[in-house]
Amino acid sequence: MARAFAKIAFTDNVKQLQSEMGSRETYQVFDQGDTNDMCIDKRTEQFIKQRDSFYIATSNDDGWPYIQHRGGPKGFLKVLSDKQIGFADFRGNRQYLTVGNIQGNNKVCLFLMDYAQTRRLKIWGHAEVIQETEYAGLMAQLELADFRAPVERGIVITIDAMDWNCPKYITPRYTPDELEQFLVDN
Repeated sequence: MARAFAKIAFTDNVKQLQSEMGSRETYQVFDQGDTNDMCIDKRTEQFIKQRDSFYIATSNDDGWPYIQHRGGPKGFLKVLSDKQIGFADFRGNRQYLTVGNIQGNNKVCLFLMDYAQTRRLKIWGHAEVIQETEYAGLMAQLELADFRAPVERGIVITIDAMDWNCPKYITPRYTPDELEQFLVDN
């Protein structure tokens, strides 16, 4: 994971700033290793399956970044293989910013947060917008039987890199279920 993540995130400008600020030596280790090591392991799969939301970053044709929150029931972000994830794209405010951006530049970055346990996973990949008319079998894997939001399309992400990020400064937040469990345990 480290090598693939560093190859994407540690651009020449980033490395220069790391050198200036004294952290380059620490992060050089991330530059070494296999770039084909971004497979989803069991721990990562369980983490993904427990999420009921995530943030997805795209950029438009002019290079402007855009971040959108996506939510649904736990497990709406599906692990399709050890290198692919996907989700049903529910009808929203109908601005189509994320989908439109993907059509012009399919590079995406996802932040998956576990506020209660102060954990986060960053995922870089290439997204593909799929329609039920062309990919009925794949869409069937993404749909949720008990969720009533209209599905407009699917989005499948082929993973290029992942990184478990530092928990520093993640403010713990709890869903009602997590809060209830926390109170029972403490």
